[in-house]
Amino acid sequence: MMNKNHTKETDGNPSLARGSVSNNERSLAPDLARGFMLLMIALAHAPLWLDITETNLLGRPEDGGPLSEGINFVSALFVDNRAVPMFAALFGYGMAMMVRRQLSAGTLETESRRLLWRRSLFLLLFGFIHLVFIGGIDILAFYGFAGLLIGWVLFCRDSILLKTILLVLLFSLILIPVVWIGVAYGYGMNIDRTNPDSYLEAMLVNLIRFPFRIIAHLFMHPILLPILVGIWAARKNLLNGTSHRQLLIRIAIIGISFSVMGALPLAMIGIQWWEPRPIMVGLATALQMLSGLAGGFGYLAVFGLIGPIASRTGHFTRSLVALGKRSLTFYVFNETMLVIIMSPVAFGMGRVLNSPGAFVVAVIVWIISLILAAVLERKGIRGPVDALLRRLIYRTSS
Repeated sequence: MMNKNHTKETDGNPSLARGSVSNNERSLAPDLARGFMLLMIALAHAPLWLDITETNLLGRPEDGGPLSEGINFVSALFVDNRAVPMFAALFGYGMAMMVRRQLSAGTLETESRRLLWRRSLFLLLFGFIHLVFIGGIDILAFYGFAGLLIGWVLFCRDSILLKTILLVLLFSLILIPVVWIGVAYGYGMNIDRTNPDSYLEAMLVNLIRFPFRIIAHLFMHPILLPILVGIWAARKNLLNGTSHRQLLIRIAIIGISFSVMGALPLAMIGIQWWEPRPIMVGLATALQMLSGLAGGFGYLAVFGLIGPIASRTGHFTRSLVALGKRSLTFYVFNETMLVIIMSPVAFGMGRVLNSPGAFVVAVIVWIISLILAAVLERKGIRGPVDALLRRLIYRTSS
């Protein structure tokens, strides 16, 4: 008989020894981190909807006044290119835990590989729908692509995983500075940006952009690396703050400190305290992105430390965990709300707001998602998009 703690979704696919993770098996730290991560992503993405003629290389508007400059400065240090590495590491962590649970329950490796492929293909599909039909700023498609590209390491020894991490790190350290130096020479310090005025135009533009966004995420942003590090962290159960407290403290302090120092040059360029040549702008952008890896890992370490001591009975903690358990649903929800509020195809607030306004919109959207997640938790309802993905993955016959 199937363990009653496992979900019943294996009824549609008897080749799997178990279904998806149950509530009793979930760890507090990753769900807390996912809930917080959604706020970080909303704060990073909301300014990208501002209809501004000139933006810096992070997509933030130039010359918006002291308050806007202050928000841009702080965001460059703590938010931009820090939320996505955190998201990517959590994605790798969750992917590794999914495979480990299946193998531990007795699922054959070939079936576990098929499960991983199905999950990756459906994430690609979800990302396509999200980008093209909803118009959100998508990362799901790249995660699906990454699962297809590097999913094989989940079934390899630690030594092979570490060698892969080192190779991808070397690839990133060489390629990303070269790419962003080229972008800086091509565009200078500022990039003109406008958003399509009609839904049909936006849909056609995003349809054309879809494959190029995946390529851009592969070669212009260090996203593969945190996915691999997340896989390694899951193997070591690193987010268990009880077992790895001292290591997590070191990662948090060193990671966040290095992240802030690495972002400082570009933050200064963004508020025009420093106006260097294009080569330095490109290097500063690459440094800000690469140091963001350390920031993302540092943030995760903080939640690994918080997890064991956080009270599960506190209202805010329970709401944040509820949000993290439904992170896919509310990632799509938040992006959809930003499209509706900010995009010219809907209310078009991106045409009249500046950085402070975008900040307020992002926080309000996140608070709404936090409240909705708490309501769903009280009613015992899963996130609709999360539930759909699980049904598609676990009930698809092999």
